[in-house]
Amino acid sequence: MENKRMNRRGAVGEDAEDFLEGRNAVAEALKSGRTLDKVYVASGDTDRALARLAAQAREAGAAVVQVERRRLDQMSATGAHQGIIAQAAAHGYVTLEDILAVAEARGEAPLIVLCDELNDPHNLGAILRTAECAGAHGVVIPKRRSVGLTAVVAKTSAGAVEHMAVARVSNLTAAIEQLKKAGVWVYGTDAAGKTDLYHADFRGPAAIVIGSEGYGMSRLVGERCDVLLSIPMKGQINSLNASAAAAVLLYEAVRQRL
Repeated sequence: MENKRMNRRGAVGEDAEDFLEGRNAVAEALKSGRTLDKVYVASGDTDRALARLAAQAREAGAAVVQVERRRLDQMSATGAHQGIIAQAAAHGYVTLEDILAVAEARGEAPLIVLCDELNDPHNLGAILRTAECAGAHGVVIPKRRSVGLTAVVAKTSAGAVEHMAVARVSNLTAAIEQLKKAGVWVYGTDAAGKTDLYHADFRGPAAIVIGSEGYGMSRLVGERCDVLLSIPMKGQINSLNASAAAAVLLYEAVRQRL
């Protein structure tokens, strides 16, 4: 039954508890201030009430996605979605300024993880868990083409989602530029990187970019990094899982900062 529900939702790892169906449910969630990750709205619908709900969701920070009504029918568990389904976040988001403030309050150089379009909730959850254990000050994810703080992410993080500051930004490249202006050195991860991670200096303000599961960092994000780092590979396989790569880099930073 669980696999069927996951397939109906249209994405592996999405739980039924994440979703709110129907106009009243979404309207009440927005009214209460509940954080919504994504709001799926039937495309081509000229209903003013639906358009107003979508505008309110967008203003509240949710990513509003226009989809065919047929897809909403497939996603719906109730069959009464009324042209709108929202995916709620398991925890609220913060801003980049908030993450930098966490580092300042601790009297430490910022250590931040940027996730470039990760789609596997288990990877994001594992990264949150490792980042919290390593003493990182925050994790940054893009609003679109990325998994958010879903119930599966929260569960995989083993509670770290309650302690780790997570910022969701509209544009990851703009976020990188903002961090660089704040004095943060940005390290991208790339198999073709000419500098291995053991020659990077993580003792100062640092942000580590982890690319997506299938394609790694996007071109624009890679171009904005200060340094591209590689992880030495000694076996027959030439890459690590995204969350494993994050763990290796974060704990090299921990070692240097001891």
